[in-house]
Amino acid sequence: MVADFDPFASPDAALRRRVHQRLTALAEASEGRTGEALAELARPDATWRVAHPINACASTAEALARAFAPLKKACPDLERRDVIFVGGSYQNRRYLAAVGHYCGTMRGDWLGLPASNRPIYLRYGEVYEIDAEGAVLQANLLWDVLDIMRQLGLWPIAQPLGSPEMWPAPLTADGVRFETSDAARSVESIAQTLAMHRTLAEFDDRSKLNRENLIAMPQKEHWHPRMMWYGPAGIGTTRGLDGFVDGHQLPFRIAFHRPQGTLAEVQAERARHGAGHYIRIGDGPFSVTGGWPSVYAVHAGGGFCGLPPSGKPVFMRVMDFYLHHEGLIRENWVPLDMLDLMMQMGFDALGRVREVLRR
Repeated sequence: MVADFDPFASPDAALRRRVHQRLTALAEASEGRTGEALAELARPDATWRVAHPINACASTAEALARAFAPLKKACPDLERRDVIFVGGSYQNRRYLAAVGHYCGTMRGDWLGLPASNRPIYLRYGEVYEIDAEGAVLQANLLWDVLDIMRQLGLWPIAQPLGSPEMWPAPLTADGVRFETSDAARSVESIAQTLAMHRTLAEFDDRSKLNRENLIAMPQKEHWHPRMMWYGPAGIGTTRGLDGFVDGHQLPFRIAFHRPQGTLAEVQAERARHGAGHYIRIGDGPFSVTGGWPSVYAVHAGGGFCGLPPSGKPVFMRVMDFYLHHEGLIRENWVPLDMLDLMMQMGFDALGRVREVLRR
């Protein structure tokens, strides 16, 4: 068994469908009924953690005012398109987690970004803690605001090493899962993810960090030969282990110096700085981990997003959604709050775009 993950306490089909219908209704509600739809989804005292620049909302009313009402006003014909919708129980909490895109015509300004009067796709990774009736208690919403800048032609940083295009649905076309999955398969999926995480945590960046060692190290035992790694705007999508190393892993590790040592030592140092996972679940061939933040490091190297090293400690809001296929990890979707991370690195990407627009 995997510590704190209970494969027998996953939200059932009725609960999953109820929450999914409410999420869909929230996205598609008219501007005047958005508050009513949000009230049907979440408790009034639910806490909301939303990507920068929205950040923490202490109540559902605040989430309406700062997150959902402005988005709905900008995109009146908004709709929600999930490509992954899975569930599980971790530390005696029920979770539902999703990857997908909000689609709408951007007819108004949003977060200081100008209306385009064209369709936009707002990529999201979302994790909801729910009660026994399906009401949201706490929400984590990683919305890829940086990718909206790309779609508007307002790119503020260096071009990504990976492909910047839209994330696809899982290869197996079974990412939206309303029925509960086989418990043994669910445990197997999250166990494989955590075994892969161990190899990443225990790799010695100080003496072994180069392309050849990253490709040869034990992570290779867990990744499928045709693996796809879907990164956020600013990083992009890579294919194959060599593509992952070249397009993300090596430049990321050069830029961000993380705690070193055994898995226990690394986790203890992360926890000392307030970093770790709030979710670790498996759902059949899928698994999900995430933290707010989950990564602690020092920005001591240059090159990431074309930015110089700041020497500052940074904390990363990250989710990972995995597809386990043919006994290995085939696909990995990685929502990451890039605007928040770059703010910690000393660069205000949204502020830079707003400044350019004012000229």
